[in-house]
Amino acid sequence: MSLLDKTWFGGEVEKFFGSPAFKLARKDSPQTSKQAAQGVNTTNLEQLVYETIASFPDGCIQDEVLAKLSGKPYSSVTARFKGLLEKGYIEDTGLTRAGMSGKQQRVLKVKV
Repeated sequence: MSLLDKTWFGGEVEKFFGSPAFKLARKDSPQTSKQAAQGVNTTNLEQLVYETIASFPDGCIQDEVLAKLSGKPYSSVTARFKGLLEKGYIEDTGLTRAGMSGKQQRVLKVKV
């Protein structure tokens, strides 16, 4: 159990993080995509991305999250931002910073 789960959710983090498999594949997706969606543990991934963003008190950009989670696949990490934004756990600060490519990336921050 993570510190976040223990502090805020009383050990019931699965009620808050994650996405059901039907949201990860379209209705017309091939069967292989639907099977892959069943195998993704979005609960753990969302919690991990949330905690990583929380470790930046002034907010962070996608490249900073990816750098801290370098052992995770790019698409597994970046796909979690949308769910966290929609659930209201993180927010877009309206600011941008240059990423490694030189292009601007939005600054995300945990909502308090």
